[in-house]
Amino acid sequence: MSRTTPVQAPPEADASLSHGLKQRHLSMIALGGVIGAGLFVGSGAGIAAAGPSIVVAYVISGLLVMLVMRMLGEMSAAYPSSGSFSAHAERAIGPWAGFTAGWAFWVLLCTAVGLEGIGAAKIVSGWLPGTPEWAWVALFMLVFCGANLAAVKNFGEFEFWFAALKVGAIALFLVLGVLAIAGVLPGTDSPGTSNLTDFMPGGGEGLVIGLLASVFAYGGLETVTIAAAESEDPVKGVASAVRTAMWRIGLFYIGSMAVVVTLVPWDSKEVVESGPYVATLDTLGIPGAGQLMNVVVLVALLSAMNANIYGASRIGYSLVRRGQGPKALGRVSGGVPRIAVLASCVFGFVCVVLSYWRPDDVFPWLLNMIGAVILVVWIFIAVSQLRLRRRLEREAPGKLVVRMWAFPVLTWVALAGMAAIFVLMAREPETRVQLYSTGAMTLVLAAVGYGWQRARARR
Repeated sequence: MSRTTPVQAPPEADASLSHGLKQRHLSMIALGGVIGAGLFVGSGAGIAAAGPSIVVAYVISGLLVMLVMRMLGEMSAAYPSSGSFSAHAERAIGPWAGFTAGWAFWVLLCTAVGLEGIGAAKIVSGWLPGTPEWAWVALFMLVFCGANLAAVKNFGEFEFWFAALKVGAIALFLVLGVLAIAGVLPGTDSPGTSNLTDFMPGGGEGLVIGLLASVFAYGGLETVTIAAAESEDPVKGVASAVRTAMWRIGLFYIGSMAVVVTLVPWDSKEVVESGPYVATLDTLGIPGAGQLMNVVVLVALLSAMNANIYGASRIGYSLVRRGQGPKALGRVSGGVPRIAVLASCVFGFVCVVLSYWRPDDVFPWLLNMIGAVILVVWIFIAVSQLRLRRRLEREAPGKLVVRMWAFPVLTWVALAGMAAIFVLMAREPETRVQLYSTGAMTLVLAAVGYGWQRARARR
């Protein structure tokens, strides 16, 4: 684009969507969006590999996520859109980039809906032996599909209360942990630094595994910028959420990992088998800790299902409104893109069926294909911000409500960090397949998107 060409928005009509999300919804979505099942359960494998140095891994990946969110917040405050980073990539790089980032993320979210449904069903069927898991998945799908079909405020209300419970649970955990470390929790003795002496038991390789695990635990932060387009004040909502991202990441992720590794030996089998939070509460002798945390994990999974159905439907809707998908997905009724909601739920349920029908080939292939999508999206965010910031400064400086720190130095630092993670993934056998599978899907989508862009240009 020439230096005199004004910044043009992609042809999207978000005005047809409802604006039923209140500021309290956005605030709690932003607060609870960082607390997922990946933190409650998945962090156990990272601790087992990295030991106490998992805290360093979460600090490094947390800093990268803060930079990504700041970049995304800058663009989303300037141009609120249900397409979020996909719309920004189209505006900054070209339609093929928006197509690639958007549809890759749609596949990721829909697959995640199925995975979360399976995880939630396993917990409930454990409480009620003999009940089929597929029936619970179907019930969860119906509930959240129905909630997202009805009105956007239903999504907001579900997420508000889900997030409130998660925030309350982790806040209580942190308070109990700090009291135990200080030696003032009744019935417990402070371990001091005895569990931290072997700080990096797995060496550099263990730290790398922990770093990769921590990066993917941060997924879900992008939802708030998608939701902001349907809020009462999109610019204020995005700005507020992004500005509080630093302390949220520091408190919930890094703080809780520090509590866990201080109170529980890193090589405890329970850290992986039961999850680090259950293991910590058991160490403190809290009665019923296992079941209590299972309830919290269930809520985290259901919250993620709800958020991912919402996010997938809005990304799909935005792509179609910009002419990059089946027109039917762009139909809006009652302020809700209901066909897009249904399509996202159907794809999610197909993933569930594949997990039962082809658990040894098709389903693992699908999981590998989405394994590194979040990193691909982050790269599109960084490149888009690099290109859009200069245009905004030149043509619409008043829209820079949120500004990336130390631009462009920290944007380049973030891109270098992402490239380093790709290199680390290529070195690890467990993540190498994910990297190559995601790369193949990204190249196919980019080729299709570029072909579509050329065809549209010839019309």
